[in-house]
Amino acid sequence: MPLTPPTPRDDDVLSVGDFTRRVKDLLETQLPPCWVRGEISNLRRQSSGHVYFTLKDSQSQVSCVLFRGDAMRQTVELRDGLQAVVYGEVSVYEPRGTHQLICRVVMDDGLGRLQQAFEQLKQKLAAEGLFDSEKKQPLPELPRTVGFVTSPTGAAIRDFLSILERRHWRGRVVVIPAKVQGRGAAEDIVAGIEAAQRLGELDLLVVGRGGGSLEDLWCFNEEKVARAIAACTLPLISAVGHEIDFTLSDFAADRRAETPSAAAELISSGFLEIQQRMADAALGLHDLVARELERLGYRLDACKRVLAQYHPRPRIEQGSLRLDDLANRLRACVRESVSTRRHSMAHLSRALSPASLEQTVRMASLKHRGLSERLERSVPRELRQHREHLEHLRTRLQNASLQKALARGFAIARNEQGQIVSSKAGLKPGQRLALDFRDGEVAARIEEV
Repeated sequence: MPLTPPTPRDDDVLSVGDFTRRVKDLLETQLPPCWVRGEISNLRRQSSGHVYFTLKDSQSQVSCVLFRGDAMRQTVELRDGLQAVVYGEVSVYEPRGTHQLICRVVMDDGLGRLQQAFEQLKQKLAAEGLFDSEKKQPLPELPRTVGFVTSPTGAAIRDFLSILERRHWRGRVVVIPAKVQGRGAAEDIVAGIEAAQRLGELDLLVVGRGGGSLEDLWCFNEEKVARAIAACTLPLISAVGHEIDFTLSDFAADRRAETPSAAAELISSGFLEIQQRMADAALGLHDLVARELERLGYRLDACKRVLAQYHPRPRIEQGSLRLDDLANRLRACVRESVSTRRHSMAHLSRALSPASLEQTVRMASLKHRGLSERLERSVPRELRQHREHLEHLRTRLQNASLQKALARGFAIARNEQGQIVSSKAGLKPGQRLALDFRDGEVAARIEEV
């Protein structure tokens, strides 16, 4: 029976863009990133750096895109006909309404099987607690003897020793030879770890090699190697491959170094820190001694100045100079005093002569007679003038007194503090006042301002 749809309403009808966006949201939220196996065909490299291709098998095909940043990180040479395993998430290209796979990793199908084995073994060992952080040992801060399980002819040991020498590390490196690639490499690495523990003189053990492909590094993903590293009684650093390479040895070790060179830097960092601290301490001690010497030098100069200030010789010399100065001033004062007294005596001698006495008495009589006449003429007139002026002032004071103003009908208002109120500014209804009249005081209250 055919399906009969309901009559559509405008709100129920989707545009093509809305429908495509719903499909896009549904696919991107409900389908998580995953691995997909197939054959690469229709490979196209754009000038932008993006790579487009189709991944197909006998039943179906899907469009794929590898963006420029992800394409630059791939180690597999992409080509038509390559059997590959890709990892990515589904997306919908809205302008065309087609879905495509956004690829992040592309591996050869053989590498894909190795990656799958790696993930399965990693989950198994993690479930056993082999990678638990509480089982990891702390690294010694200043290891003196370091063992390195690696190929004695590889670039890893050369880089490792070069870094230690360049950073002036003071210690001893014991190289424990082992194959680090190919058949038998895992057994050699396990034997090297066991031999290092039997030596009994190592402070730290490094296990690693330089970079390579996933197949080259696979011996460090062997279960026996991971278990040997986890069971090692020595603090152990895993230094395998490049920065982007991760092996099971890295998870099982007490510490992972991105490269053998990074392991050397990690080992020597404690020595460099102590050297820097010693250099800083020496510099600080030098500065402290210099400042103390400078301070003592200032203090010595101050003591010299104080000693020179209180030395008896300058004081004796100053006292001698002052004594000479006082003696000269005393002689000058005596000479001046004698001369002044001599002149005074001569003047008195002349004044006490008979002619001088008679002349002095005559002059005094004349001065006394003239002064009396002037007093008789001037005193009465001045007295009259002062009396008239005082009478005028008394009259003005009486007319300006408050009593005269009150007698003319005025009153004086005072506030509660006894201050005269000369303006209505500041007065409020209900405020009490005292009114002074000519014949007494009256209390009043303000009803309205």
